[in-house]
Amino acid sequence: MAEILDSEEVLARGVAWLAARDAGLARVVRAGGLPPLRRRAPGFATLLHAIAGQQVSTASAAAIWGRLEAAGLTAPAPILAAGEEGLRACGLSRPKIRYALALAEAGLDFDALADLDDAALIARLIALPGIGRWTAEVYGTTALGRADLLPAGDLALQEAARLLYGLSERPTEAALRARALAWSPWRGVAARLLWRHYAQEKKREGVI
Repeated sequence: MAEILDSEEVLARGVAWLAARDAGLARVVRAGGLPPLRRRAPGFATLLHAIAGQQVSTASAAAIWGRLEAAGLTAPAPILAAGEEGLRACGLSRPKIRYALALAEAGLDFDALADLDDAALIARLIALPGIGRWTAEVYGTTALGRADLLPAGDLALQEAARLLYGLSERPTEAALRARALAWSPWRGVAARLLWRHYAQEKKREGVI
């Protein structure tokens, strides 16, 4: 299994490895030093947080999550009790309401996820309704600290790559995955550097 990003010491090793091999990422490091570790507590709330952030701006995602937290709807039991009406009041779309309720009913063993390798982790998560590869990879890299997971479907990462490497257009998910092969086994660290570059260039965060 790849390394776990559980400290700035591990992060720094990944950053140094990448900076020695990729001139673009080295520029990001020179401009800003170590990127944020971007870790979240593993468990139901963090996976729900990723679902809430699907296909909306970071500002919208933050607003929705804030309403869910204020309503106490970040755990399975209260979500099931609130039902569709309660989730709709927090701003979730109809599909996301369905996904949140399905996740609450799934009884997912979050502790067991930590024991899976990256491929098995992604396969287990995308078997759940409404969880695609982006959501699974965001959970893997932020909640579980998987050092070699990069959510290549993330628009901010794609835009950061376009800006950093002077590309004529934003790379597709497949193109970014292909480029990221050279960053293994530290693709999760490369993601953090690209998110840092996006924030520096756009003056706003690409993730929440």
